[in-house]
Amino acid sequence: MDDDDIKPVVWVGDAREQVQSFPKAVRSDIGAALYDVQLGEKPPKANPFKGVASGVLEIVTRFETDTYRTVYAVRIGRRVYVLHAFQKKSPTGRKTAKLDADMIARRYKEVVQMEKEQK
Repeated sequence: MDDDDIKPVVWVGDAREQVQSFPKAVRSDIGAALYDVQLGEKPPKANPFKGVASGVLEIVTRFETDTYRTVYAVRIGRRVYVLHAFQKKSPTGRKTAKLDADMIARRYKEVVQMEKEQK
């Protein structure tokens, strides 16, 4: 495999800054998982993120008593788009907070539009 086979990562909005604010162990897990994605593989910690589109997945990382989520899209062009990263704080159990879900959907639409304009 050469460098042409590795998909570049594009960070959308403040996703990169959010990941950088996570504990080091969480950042390492996310980095390793995103590298798998760049190579065209599905990381073990990745699951479909429901409610946006096919090809949108989330990496779920648990650290101590907290849960961190990194949502990315892989079926848009030849890039991996990291749409959002956040620490799970929803009071509704496992469900993603509406504010976070809305942001992911909005950023996904922006990325799709950006890809169309580049063609």
